[in-house]
Amino acid sequence: MHGLFRWSGKWWPGVVLLVLFWAIAAWNDTAAVEADIAGKAAAAVKGIALDKVSISADGRDVSFGADAFSEEGRHGALITVGSVPGVRLVNDETRLVPEAKPYVWSVEREVAKITLAGNAPLPAVKAKLMDVARAEVKGIEISDQMKLARGAPQYFEDAAALMIGQIGKLKDGKIALSDRGVTLSGIARDLGGREAIAAALKNLPQGFSVAANNVKAPPYVFQANKDPVALTLTLSGYVPDENIHAVILGSASRRFFSEKVVDKLKTSVGAPYQFVNAVIPALGVLSRLSTATLVVSDREVKISGDALYDAAAAQIKAGLAKEFPKDWQVKADISVKPASAPVDGTVCQQLFNDLLSKAQIRFLTGRAIIDSHSAGLLDRLIETALRCPSTNIEIVGHADSGGADAADQTLSERRAKAVLDYFVKAGLPAERFTATGYGSSQPSASNDGDEGKAKDRRIEFLVRKP
Repeated sequence: MHGLFRWSGKWWPGVVLLVLFWAIAAWNDTAAVEADIAGKAAAAVKGIALDKVSISADGRDVSFGADAFSEEGRHGALITVGSVPGVRLVNDETRLVPEAKPYVWSVEREVAKITLAGNAPLPAVKAKLMDVARAEVKGIEISDQMKLARGAPQYFEDAAALMIGQIGKLKDGKIALSDRGVTLSGIARDLGGREAIAAALKNLPQGFSVAANNVKAPPYVFQANKDPVALTLTLSGYVPDENIHAVILGSASRRFFSEKVVDKLKTSVGAPYQFVNAVIPALGVLSRLSTATLVVSDREVKISGDALYDAAAAQIKAGLAKEFPKDWQVKADISVKPASAPVDGTVCQQLFNDLLSKAQIRFLTGRAIIDSHSAGLLDRLIETALRCPSTNIEIVGHADSGGADAADQTLSERRAKAVLDYFVKAGLPAERFTATGYGSSQPSASNDGDEGKAKDRRIEFLVRKP
């Protein structure tokens, strides 16, 4: 008996170990089966349009959760999981993605960021729209704020992609969809951008339409900068068409005789009413200034710079109200350039000659009325006369040989007198000046052609000692 008890004491621990080993083996086998079933179920539904998929197995029973985009899709996914080999039953934890009414979506630009928001019908559609946005506007942040929702109208994806294609034309703004209606707001990047977007959205898919287009055009800006050091007049910004472009360049080339005209103008729609009638007189003011800038934006003109002498600044300011079209605003910041150093008579004569070698004082045809295009040249001549106050100056008029001698003589005298009067109105003492006319008796060029005749219709300045 004692021996049997001893043998039994050795047998019991072995049985315990055997049972433990069997339990571990059974547990490992079950875990492997569950992992295998869950993996096969996940693979089976991988190609089905679902969101937030979760699959777990308890033995051969599968718990299947997912957001489905239709009742048919949800039902089909359950059948697919139930058909996986080894699955005994499926615990249905699926649900339908919420339906959106109305179905809204938008693409918004905030200068350096684009946000896609609202609803999207499928994860694949979300991903595709993000790809379209990245391709359309490169190098800026693209934010995905879209949520999945059922109820998208037919051709939603095509409509949204077309809308994203227009966002690059906005500086900032928003293009939004509500069911099949499209609304737009913001500011276009360039002139004509609003019209370009409207034209593109005419290709919206069937059933879609633009409900409201509140995109604003950027300011219509024309600029001119006069640099007396580089001797350039740089024109930039916009003009309405090539005809007005040519008119502005022609006016600038006649007024700015010392400066090279640098043309950076572009044509674009959107010019304010009477645009050219504001730009031309504004360039006239600019031609009378030293360092100067001009900005024409919508119906506002801003001019700043230095007049060459006090009376010129006063004349410019007094004439601004009359020069520009009604309903236009003019803002002028006109100061006076510091006076240049005095010179003697010899240098003064050379300065006159240099100026008149570059341009001539122009008059209306057959008359003694000074052409307004000569205002800038006259101011430079007056500035020169101010630098030699101890000299007297003879203003000499000449004519071409196209008319009768007596008529030419009279016209040349009257034109010389008109220049003298201009100088006196500018504040110079009348006793310093005399006006003389020589008609066509002193030609400077052959009068056989128009070019030679034009050279002879001239005014000269002769510096005399008192």
